[in-house]
Amino acid sequence: MARKVKRNKATTRKASTGSSGIPAGLRTVTPYLAIHGAGQAIDWYKKAFGAKEISRAPGPGGTIMNAVIKIGDSIVMMSDEFPGADVKSPSSLGTSTVSLHIYTKGVDKLWDRAVAAGARVTMPLENQFWGERYGQIADPFGHRWALGQQVKMSKQERETKRQAAMAVFEKGEHPGYESQS
Repeated sequence: MARKVKRNKATTRKASTGSSGIPAGLRTVTPYLAIHGAGQAIDWYKKAFGAKEISRAPGPGGTIMNAVIKIGDSIVMMSDEFPGADVKSPSSLGTSTVSLHIYTKGVDKLWDRAVAAGARVTMPLENQFWGERYGQIADPFGHRWALGQQVKMSKQERETKRQAAMAVFEKGEHPGYESQS
């Protein structure tokens, strides 16, 4: 049975009263994910990232035509993958073509929460040469997420990490990524 969720006027997709043409509560760019199992993904995003479900429009056979969640101060939209549509989920493609980035003050805590919820680590969480504590995970639905937080690092530490990363790039590899072979 489809669950009905109360709609929040600030984040639903209705016409904006302003001249920008952007619905109230949204920004110029809003990610929209195609997911095989969008309902389960919403539950996972709640558990892993503390997402709040804003709205859900049920589709045929228990699918989701459109859903809106909020992670921190950001909106993410999604739907189930539908046969015949030209938008495919990472599960169907065998990979994800994008990564969603979450900035947070407590990156270690969010990282641990996501990993405990079943995220697969694809790039370990570490201090990076650009001045962030940063890592990447894949959710159980195939979407890639980067988690980061700005950190203070000495110029020497940043330069040492930059040189090490560039040496790996020169070998045709990517520093930090777990081997997928």
